[in-house]
Amino acid sequence: MTQMERMKELVYLLNRASKAYYQEDREIMDNREYDELYSELEQLEKETGTVLTGSPTQAVGYESVDELPKETHPSPMLSLDKTKERSVLMDFVGDHKTLLSWKMDGLTIVLTYRDGVLAKSVTRGNGVVGEVVTNNARVFDNLPLKIPFRGELVLRGEAIITYSDFEKINREIEDVDARYKNPRNLCSGSVRQLNNEVTAKRHVRFYAFSLVSAKEIPSGQPDMQPLSEAASQDPDFENSNEKKMLWLKEQGFEIVDYRVVTRENLNETIDWFSEKIATNDFPSDGLVALYDDIRFGESLGTTAKFPRNAFAFKWADEMRETHLLEIEWSPSRTGLINPVAIFEPVDLEGTTVSRASVHNISIVKALELGIGDTITVYKANMIIPQIAENLTRSGDLTIPDTCPVCGGQAKIICENDVETLNCLNPDCQAKRIKSFSHFVSRDAMNIDGLSEATLEKFIARGFIHDFGDIFLLSRYREEIISMEGFGEKSFERLMNSIQKASVTTLPNFLYSLGILNIGLAGAKLLCRQYDHDFTALRRASEEDLSAIDGIGPVIAKTFVDYFANEVHNRIVDHLLTLVTIEKPEESSDDSLSGKTFVITGSLNHFSNRNELKAFIESKGGKVTGSVTGKTSFLINNDTASTSSKNKKARELNIPILSEEDFIEMTR
Repeated sequence: MTQMERMKELVYLLNRASKAYYQEDREIMDNREYDELYSELEQLEKETGTVLTGSPTQAVGYESVDELPKETHPSPMLSLDKTKERSVLMDFVGDHKTLLSWKMDGLTIVLTYRDGVLAKSVTRGNGVVGEVVTNNARVFDNLPLKIPFRGELVLRGEAIITYSDFEKINREIEDVDARYKNPRNLCSGSVRQLNNEVTAKRHVRFYAFSLVSAKEIPSGQPDMQPLSEAASQDPDFENSNEKKMLWLKEQGFEIVDYRVVTRENLNETIDWFSEKIATNDFPSDGLVALYDDIRFGESLGTTAKFPRNAFAFKWADEMRETHLLEIEWSPSRTGLINPVAIFEPVDLEGTTVSRASVHNISIVKALELGIGDTITVYKANMIIPQIAENLTRSGDLTIPDTCPVCGGQAKIICENDVETLNCLNPDCQAKRIKSFSHFVSRDAMNIDGLSEATLEKFIARGFIHDFGDIFLLSRYREEIISMEGFGEKSFERLMNSIQKASVTTLPNFLYSLGILNIGLAGAKLLCRQYDHDFTALRRASEEDLSAIDGIGPVIAKTFVDYFANEVHNRIVDHLLTLVTIEKPEESSDDSLSGKTFVITGSLNHFSNRNELKAFIESKGGKVTGSVTGKTSFLINNDTASTSSKNKKARELNIPILSEEDFIEMTR
């Protein structure tokens, strides 16, 4: 492989890993492997003098998911250059007064206060564009909603969930496989909730680590009260980042714990931090060094990716030697069969571990694994167990040629130079998980207590073959309560949820079947057209369905094709013997008839978008996903947002309503 080919491969691998981590809140590559590949790419770029388009050495990150309003940061939030070598950090610090603080492992947030009140909260996102989460920040456990300073304050910090809260939340989830993997992922999902009631229950905390600006608000701005001189004047930080931190503390913020260092006391201070790790209640993946002298730091400027006034120090991984006992082959709903290493238990970072994901066949081969091999293991970010090295490299591991779930053919497939083991059986039970997960989801049959992990267990044990079998799970009471993660109480809760779900409406029933192109809105439209008569709807022709406004030939064909399938009809007939379909009460209020709405951003009065959507539809209105010339109103609590939907609405002269505006309109 040439240097250029290797660079292309590295760019692909690193960008894919970054996208999974920043945009999808999952990890496909541990930090140690990412850092090694990143360093290799940097070296190759130096050697070749070439930087490829999309290289992660030139980009900050990936775009955030489009579920919350987006906003561009006034200045890019660059990541930090990093090292695991004390000597490198020693060279950076030199004789300069430097602040050494925890590098907390959570979600970076930018806060803006105006006139002493929290005005805006935006996630880091990709470093250029973040998501507005103001409503959620207001329910963080330790965030001041008002501060003494009456000017405009912009600061950055880390939102985290402590280990103790993380463990408490996980203990309340009886299904072991459905529990969260680490505090960072739990925090990221909690901060980015559409319903801040969920955020409040997660006990998110905020720790300030950087004051961006603190300045007087120019006179004449609307909605601003007159300011006293002491409260509004720009504070004097005497050219010191430490003074900034102390000032933030005075304003009521909890700040990241730090120590002042120079070359003379750096080593002993790092030792002090490392001793604290075992007793810390918060996740941290290293330290951050920041020059105290503000002007000196600013004079250094930045590279394309890193500021030069700060440096990150990552902890060296704690390694343990052990022996590989077996490889467990774990099928997923996508057909991938993932290898999981089972080894003699070892103590790592304060816990006992005995298993680690090996990710794919390429890694299995690269490690030359064999049963009985001596391996070294570590915890990536002190959380996720990984194999670092195989010391004996016997390479005699047998890769199965059949799926452990269905017994069908398993084949190694190579895509983008990565080999994976895949089940080729289209009817494999593991692949059916997605359809069952959709069936029990909130907008479908709404059955609590049936996570994908639980469904997998029930399918593997033969409890569930089709949708109707879910309503017959009571037959397996004794077996279920004896399963790990279950008991009498959890079983009874599940049965109550199933009993409640057995009475439903036709739109929910129709949507739950997972018919291609039939969303909940489409299901409601079809049901209204046929007066909720399932027999008549089931027998409808393509021509009849295509004539319905909002359906069209594509949806009509997929609907008719579904009920032309004998297997589908058998599943539906079985289901109909177990559920009761009630006709919803027709509302006499059609005040929103002929009006089309688009909903974006977080909500305060309605628990989620689906609830607001249902309210609009109950009054004869229609909800769509994008702003067009046919849109009547855009609902967004942040009416002044510069999000794409708000911009489009302004261009088309479409009114932008807050929830209060909308509620007032419908009274």
